[in-house]
Amino acid sequence: MPGYVTLGYENIWTILLSIFGFIIVAVAQVRVNGAYNRTKRQKNQKGISGQEVARAILDANGLNDIYVVETKGTLSDHYDPTRKVVRLSAEIFEGTSIAALSVAAHECGHAIQDKENYSFMRIRSFLAPIVNFITYIGYIVAFISLFAGITGYLKIGIFLILAAILFQLVTLPVEFDASKRAGEQIKKLDLIESGEDEDVKDMLGAAAMTYVAAFISSLINLLRLVIMLSNRDDK
Repeated sequence: MPGYVTLGYENIWTILLSIFGFIIVAVAQVRVNGAYNRTKRQKNQKGISGQEVARAILDANGLNDIYVVETKGTLSDHYDPTRKVVRLSAEIFEGTSIAALSVAAHECGHAIQDKENYSFMRIRSFLAPIVNFITYIGYIVAFISLFAGITGYLKIGIFLILAAILFQLVTLPVEFDASKRAGEQIKKLDLIESGEDEDVKDMLGAAAMTYVAAFISSLINLLRLVIMLSNRDDK
């Protein structure tokens, strides 16, 4: 009918998938922000800072040569396996909250993985520069393919997402294992008082779920692009 736009089932599916992906990421982010905002207001009963937690865990695992340094940004915390440094944001480095304790312990979990040559961490380190290179080249090719037609662009997009999914798939066990190790170290070294374990567990679990959400979102985007490409091929 004049004045009306008819959406094919492929278009409806791509729209629904886009909305579903957005919701998953949003829910995960809300959970992480909620857990972080709640636990950062809770002072741990022992009054120890994130830097002290990190130092205690590292020393207990024979990692005295790894430095714990303060870095800029918010939640920019990470373990640098190349320089053998645990970098903690100011709020985590100096803070004495449950959140600071949990995040610092999580990053030390990565340092322990590095020491023990955790297989998935090695694979992720190997894949990181390859995926970065593929992504960099892929975006250039994708931009050029825009002039050649949408089909070429979709194929490049699918290839890029496949590379990201592979990297995310390896990242999942790395992050969950780091949180698991963090929880074990906190308990083993008696870094918290009774009654604080559930809050620590909630913070560690919420952080790991962001990677699950990102992985699911990438799968949804892949499916969306495949549907779009299939729709073009049928025409």
